[in-house]
Amino acid sequence: MPLPFRFLRLVLACVFAGALLAAAARAQSRVVAYVPNWVDLKAFSASIDYAKLTHINIAFENPTTDRGDVSFHPKNAALLERARAHRVKVLVSLAGGGVGSDAALKQRWFDLVGPIRRAGFVAKLADYVTHHQLDGLDVDLEGPAINADYGPFIRELAAALKPRGKLLTAALSQGYGGARVPDDVLGLFDFINVMAYDGAGHWAPDRPGQHASMDLARNSVKYWLRRGVARDRVVLGVPFYGYGFGDAFRKRGYSYAGIVSTYPGAEHADQAGSTIWYNGLPTIRAKSQYVVDEGLGGIMIWSLDHDAQDERSLLAAIYATLTANWVTRSLPRQP
Repeated sequence: MPLPFRFLRLVLACVFAGALLAAAARAQSRVVAYVPNWVDLKAFSASIDYAKLTHINIAFENPTTDRGDVSFHPKNAALLERARAHRVKVLVSLAGGGVGSDAALKQRWFDLVGPIRRAGFVAKLADYVTHHQLDGLDVDLEGPAINADYGPFIRELAAALKPRGKLLTAALSQGYGGARVPDDVLGLFDFINVMAYDGAGHWAPDRPGQHASMDLARNSVKYWLRRGVARDRVVLGVPFYGYGFGDAFRKRGYSYAGIVSTYPGAEHADQAGSTIWYNGLPTIRAKSQYVVDEGLGGIMIWSLDHDAQDERSLLAAIYATLTANWVTRSLPRQP
């Protein structure tokens, strides 16, 4: 073959290989959904579109004794069975945001992650993951539930889970305890679920507004990148719920499904009634595209049970935006 043709073939091969590598990076975007186990999981697990997810975090389980025995709700079984059948990875999320306001449970966590009981607690957690055939653990200690023992606990937990091939992730917020997480443990997480929401809410009724703006998403991501977390390990959290102010004020959130069923056309906006703030389809698509453009690790959802089960689905919008940037679905996904 003449030299020019050989050179051209080499150039084309390099271009094709580069395209495949770029496609692989894009195809590895994670879609992580938290699913609370206080809902009817047997019924809800049958309604989940597993093809649009890579990971499910069952929320939440906690130590039930001072010895570190951890709960496992019987309802989890139905979800685990269906997720495994669809090759979706399942983690149990430990703790939850409520621990910070539960004095007894918070103290139990402090005792178990402290130097005296830590090793035994970590061993029980590692056995717990293996016994229940989970893919890993998600640590959702937040705010006042993060103390000086958080770093040593994560180090020992990572050392126990990694040899077993299990994932270790965390839900972290810049403004709610994130500063107390040591830099050197951030690299031990397979990925971090960035809670870029709750910037406003019922706890501050005199400060109404968007609780999960695009600016909050960008600033939250930049914070963890500055802390040294790799881009492909930053998973941007988005809310499937909103908060009410004024006439709509109440001391709990509004599910996205409830909002769009009450207010026709609300899926195309971020504000409804008088006044509920949330993320509608345009903002969810914009955040998903931001993840693609910035080369981030994916999207996290709190929580999947709040989604609409029709053409207004936020999960469907996330999936469509991410897959529009994938060349193939057959390439391997990230852990």
